[in-house]
Parts: sequence; structure tokens; C-alpha cells
Amino acid sequence: MKKICALGVLIYLSLNVLGQDDITRSELVGSNNPLEYSASFLTIAPDSRAGAMGDVGAATSPDYNSMKWNPAKYGFIESDMGIAVSLTPWLRNLVDDINLYNLSFYKRIDKKQTVAASLVYFDLGEIQFTNNEGEYNGQHLPYEMSIDVAYARAFSERISGGIAFRYIRSDITGGAVVESTETNAGNAVAADVSLYYLNDEVKLNDQKHEFSLGLNISNIGSKISYTEIQKDFIPTNLKIGTAFKYNIDDYNSLTLALDLNKLLIPTPSYQVNDSTFFGESSDVSVPEGMIQSFSDAPGGWEEELNEIKYSVGAEYWYANQFAVRAGYFHEHETKGNRKYFTLGAGLRLNVFTIDFSYLVPVKQNNPLANTMRFTLGLDFQAFRAQNKEG
Repeated sequence: MKKICALGVLIYLSLNVLGQDDITRSELVGSNNPLEYSASFLTIAPDSRAGAMGDVGAATSPDYNSMKWNPAKYGFIESDMGIAVSLTPWLRNLVDDINLYNLSFYKRIDKKQTVAASLVYFDLGEIQFTNNEGEYNGQHLPYEMSIDVAYARAFSERISGGIAFRYIRSDITGGAVVESTETNAGNAVAADVSLYYLNDEVKLNDQKHEFSLGLNISNIGSKISYTEIQKDFIPTNLKIGTAFKYNIDDYNSLTLALDLNKLLIPTPSYQVNDSTFFGESSDVSVPEGMIQSFSDAPGGWEEELNEIKYSVGAEYWYANQFAVRAGYFHEHETKGNRKYFTLGAGLRLNVFTIDFSYLVPVKQNNPLANTMRFTLGLDFQAFRAQNKEG
């Protein structure tokens, strides 16, 4: 029953069957008015490093999973080739067979250019359908996935840019009929545009430190449709971040990072009666929706600011071999109310990197409680070097 309810919520959201009560302007800012979009799996952190740092990643140092956070970072990645696989058991407090898998790969072309690819697969387990009388009506293995390819280039010693292309498929209904409406798998294409700035010569106390900035506009693309009559926005997102790595000495370093996120999709409007209307129509094109998203909140600028999510994270490294991480993610209570602390650790063993993260929600009985992530990375450059030494 839990599994059926979980899928019902997904279908319900994807079809935008969301009612809104009458409301007055004085109540708008404090009312629950989350943004509506489909393919929400694209907003889940797929790897353990960022997942342990409160989901920050726009300006942290480049790694295997930069595709999700800022593809431009691949322009400054140190190794010439690497691959990583991640596993996230999802919503374990509700069901026991939903998992998010992530496979990432990158390859340097030369000192300035890098190509990368990734596959995200969201396995929603097995769902059994019933009719209105509760009788068995078939089963389905729902899933969502994205296939990404990216190109990153270092324009100078401190600035790089990246572009990524993404194919998205969301099959959560199995062609089931929902409230007399035939459904189908949703398909969409999207792109990311990103920049990364790195200054590794910031001098403090006769020691060199690193300061970085990152920007990524992700999921700029087509709408996705599960029916013939309704098209939904995908989570187009503006991410801006900064990070500072303080090198305590030759063996110890501490990085502090901050990310701000703003979904570039329209805010749902409110209509009190035939003559009173708050906000703007969300039935617009993707470019119009991106521009409109900065000023269309029915509650004005106060509600608009509530749509900004922020993440803070910290990462401590000892001898570039052992890492301890922690972070915090905050989303306003009227825009989704996801608030949680994260922690984790990483271990670098010449060729392999192993990372783990754990999520602790602010409130009890949260479906995200006890979320764990596991990541295993392989550095091909270190692997070749080890073989030569052998």
C-alpha cells in the first residue's frame, strides 16, 4: 500500500491535479505555494561527496560527478580520466525498493579540453495497479532516467566554461488510465550552460589558498508531457556558488562552500474570484517562464525570495587521503520545506575513492530520514601510474 500511495503521489504531481483554495493577498506570503514541475528526480543529489556537504557543488573542487553541479569544473580536473558509480536508496522510510543510480565518466582531450558523460537511473520498484473496486489491474516497473554528455574548456588559467546536453525519460504510469485520462511516458531534452572561476594563489599567512566561484543554469529545455492535453515544466535551475579552501599546512585543509538555487519556472498563481487574480499565468513557453520566474510570485518579492534554496557545506582533508564532510540544506516551508543536515566521509586509496553520506532531517518522521549515499570512483591516471611502478 505504501508503494501504491507513493506512485499515486508522483502521478498526481505529474498531471498537475493540484487544487488551490481561495486566499487574500495578506495571506499569500505565508501560504503553501510550491513550484510545480515534473522529472523531479533531476533535483536529487546523486553522489556522496556533495550529498554530505548539504548538496553544494557549484564551486567546490572538480570531481567525478561535476556533471550534476557544474560541468565547467571538468575544465580544471587534475586526472586525465575517471569513472564513478553511486547508489542512493531513496525514501526508505516509505518503501524498500526505490533506488537512484548514477554513473559518471570523464576524459581529458588535452590540457584545456575535457569531455564527460553520465547516466542517472531512478528505479521506482514494482507497482501493482488496481481498479476502482480494488481488483488487480496489472503491474508496472516505473523508472526515470537521464543521459548526459558535456564538453568543458579552460579559457585561461582561472576561468573555464562548460555545456551539457541531456535526454530525459520519465515512465511512471506504464500507460495507465488516470481519472479517464490516458497516460504515456514523458520525454524531454535539455541543456546546461556553466562557468567556473578558480584562483589557487590567494595568499594568507604565507600560505597559498583557493577561492572559487561557480554558475550553472541547468535543464534548459523542452516541457515534458504524460498526457495529450498537459505539458509540464522540467526543473530548470539557476545555481550560483562560492567556495574557499584554506590550506592549514601541508597535510590539512578545510573547504567552506555556499550554493544558492533558484528554479526558473513560473510560480503558481491564485484566483480568489472572477475579478481578483494574484500572480501571472503559468501557461507560457519555457523562455517566457524563465524570465517570468524572477517576478511572478503572487506574494511579491518576499515570496520570490522564499523560492531561493541555499546550501552550506564544509570539507576537511587530511593528507589528501581522508575527508570528513558536513552541511545543511534549507528550503522555505511554503516552497517544499526540505530542511536537513548532512554528514559523511571519504577515503582515497591511490586508485580508488570511496565516499559515504548520511542525511539527518530537521524534523522527525521525515520521509528523507536515514538517506544514505555510496560512491566508488576509479582514477585511470593513478591506475596507469601504479601499473608502471609495478
